[in-house]
Amino acid sequence: MSKTKETSFVSDALRLMLITVIAGLLLGIVYTVTYEPIQAAQNAATIAAYKKVFPDAADFKENPDSDKLIAADAASLAEQGFGNVMIDKVVDAVDTSGNVVGHIINAGSKDGYGGLVSISVGIQSDNKTVNGIAFLTIAESAGLGMNARDTDWYKQFNGKKGEKFTVTKAGDGELDNDKINAISGATITSRAVTNSVNAALYFVNNGLNQ
Repeated sequence: MSKTKETSFVSDALRLMLITVIAGLLLGIVYTVTYEPIQAAQNAATIAAYKKVFPDAADFKENPDSDKLIAADAASLAEQGFGNVMIDKVVDAVDTSGNVVGHIINAGSKDGYGGLVSISVGIQSDNKTVNGIAFLTIAESAGLGMNARDTDWYKQFNGKKGEKFTVTKAGDGELDNDKINAISGATITSRAVTNSVNAALYFVNNGLNQ
């Protein structure tokens, strides 16, 4: 290799290294500047979901044993036939005196048509009554699966009591307490949401309170 070519090679390498360093610094600056606002927005959205599923609670306290309880129950949950579900977090809903009046379970299913569907599930102190659900993550088809969040469909769960719910295509008629009407054209999404609720109920009764 001639000296001219060698010098050119070294020069190009130094330029590339300089560009890489500058790009890395810029990315670091952008991350630092945007991290806190993004986290604040995510936290605000999560608290809004908690208030939606437990509007009468005075406050929400993350269960100190959350991670340990979730890990201990994971294998048993996987055997329940709810599909590819998981529990992410356990939060206690408390009254003005600090007494626990119910639990909020962040649960999800990877069996949605568009991937992960994650929700907050409010469960009353009887460990069987669903106070309500709110969506944390959903990316289903517009006008179909997104109707789980964008219509009143999710309100079917409000006040329902049981250990497990199943999806039916029976229509809009009166349902048994353990049945959930499927969204028209979006049975996959309906099952993903329902199995997330089932996972939350199972966890409350077999992971949290055992």
